[in-house]
Amino acid sequence: MKKILLGTVALVALGAAPALAADLAARPYTKAPAYAPAPVYNWTGFYIGGHIGGAFSGDNSIGTGVTASDNGKFLGGVQAGYDWQFAPNWVLGVEGQYSWLSGTNSSVSWGAPGAVFTYSDNQRGLASVTGRLGYTWGPALLYVKGGWAYADYSSSLTFNNVGVAVDSKTDGYTVGGGLEYLFAPNWSGKIEYQYYDFGNVTLAPGFTAKNDEHVVKAGLNYRFNWGGPVVAKY
Repeated sequence: MKKILLGTVALVALGAAPALAADLAARPYTKAPAYAPAPVYNWTGFYIGGHIGGAFSGDNSIGTGVTASDNGKFLGGVQAGYDWQFAPNWVLGVEGQYSWLSGTNSSVSWGAPGAVFTYSDNQRGLASVTGRLGYTWGPALLYVKGGWAYADYSSSLTFNNVGVAVDSKTDGYTVGGGLEYLFAPNWSGKIEYQYYDFGNVTLAPGFTAKNDEHVVKAGLNYRFNWGGPVVAKY
């Protein structure tokens, strides 16, 4: 009896197996998800832009160096340049800029009765042509810069209302650094510090002052190469 039951179960199992196999649906084919590489931000290309900020004399000077006031001056200007991303995280560039200064018509007098010096200064702007080297990660660029600087000003010195020659110069050097960020296609913003040094100014025998400026500014650049992420294609 036991053998008959075991045989019956075996036959039923063999008969049901094909039916069960037919009822099982074939596993649908699922395509592997496409590889999505991380975006690569491209800094290479030309740009133009503008900036605003403030300028502060390094030693309480008025424009070309007379010690008188440490009041800051508002500035606004334009810049243009070119960047080249020569390695995955390094950017080399060159930039020219000009900043107009406001509230710079100033004068100061010193001396004794009958021997009075009066110095007048009208500093109109600051210009520079600099190279810069930066390190980039994602949309951010941290950089340093340095190069040639120019002070656009007119000045005069008198002794008892008689003109006296001023020993000064308009060209010098500048160094600085900043942080720039690609926040939208074609657009980047930056914050920057820049130091300008035009040497010493001899106003009269025994009167020599330092001519320098500290500048802090925020800027906006338009980048012609579309400064957003570039995704590799396969």
